[in-house]
Amino acid sequence: MHTHPYLRAFLAGIFVPTLILPLMLTAFILVRLVLAAPFPLERGLIFPMAVVPALWGLWNMLHLGSHARTHLSLGVHGAILPFLLLPAGALLAHALGLLRLGSSSVTWFQAIHVPYGLIAACFAVALAAYYLVWKHIVGFLNRVLGIE
Repeated sequence: MHTHPYLRAFLAGIFVPTLILPLMLTAFILVRLVLAAPFPLERGLIFPMAVVPALWGLWNMLHLGSHARTHLSLGVHGAILPFLLLPAGALLAHALGLLRLGSSSVTWFQAIHVPYGLIAACFAVALAAYYLVWKHIVGFLNRVLGIE
C-alpha cells in the first residue's frame, strides 16, 4: 500500500484530536450547563475543534515529507507543535477578546485569572504529552498505514 502516503499521513495525524476534542467539548459544556459557570467556555473551543485536527494531520504530513532531511524522531517532531499552537491560540483569543494579558497573570473570559507560572508548568506537561502521543499513538498509526 504505497499509494497516497500524504493522505494516509493526514488521516493518521487527525486520529487523536478527532477523538479527544469532542470529549473535551462535552466536559466543558457540562461545566457550563450543570455547574452553571458564568462564562462561555464553549466559545473558546469551537475554533480549536475545527483547526487542531487539521493541524495535526498537516504536521504529520510535514514529518513524512521532511524526515529524510531533518531526521527528527516523530515524538520530537510532535513536541514542536505546541510551540506553534500556544502562541497562535493566545493571539487569536486575545484578538477575540477572550484573553487579556496582565503583568503577572492571564485573564480568560474576564473571570479566570491564571498565573504565568501555572501556564509554564501546564505547557511543560503538554510538551511531554505531545511527545508521548506522537511517539506512541501517531507512530503506531503511521506504521499500520505503512508510511513510516
